[in-house]
Amino acid sequence: MIIATIVVVAYIGFNMVSSGITTGISSGNQYDELSELKSNYSNIEAKFNESSSSMDSEQYDNLRLELTRSSGDIDDVESALAAGKSADEVNNRITIAKQELNLTREMVDNATGSTY
Repeated sequence: MIIATIVVVAYIGFNMVSSGITTGISSGNQYDELSELKSNYSNIEAKFNESSSSMDSEQYDNLRLELTRSSGDIDDVESALAAGKSADEVNNRITIAKQELNLTREMVDNATGSTY
C-alpha cells in the first residue's frame, strides 16, 4: 500500500513538472510571436506616419482605424499571456492579430503605393 501511494504521488509529480515545462516552452514561443507582432506593427505605423501627410482625410481615418484594430488585437495577445490563458486561446489570438496586421499592411501599402 505504501509503495502504491509513492508510485501514484511520483506519477502525479512527474506529470505536473512535465506539463509545466511544456507550457513554459509554448508560452516562450508565444512571447516571441508577440514581440514579432509588435515589431511589425511599429514598422507599419512608421510607414503610415511617413505618408500620412499625402493622404486625404477619409483615407487617413480608415488607415488610422485599421492601425487601432491591429494594436487592439496585439494587446489582446499580450493580455491573454499575462492572464495565463491556455496555449490554444493565446494561439487563436495570435492568429487573429496576424490576420489583422496583414490587412493593415496591405491597406497601408496600397495607400502609399509601395510594398512592405
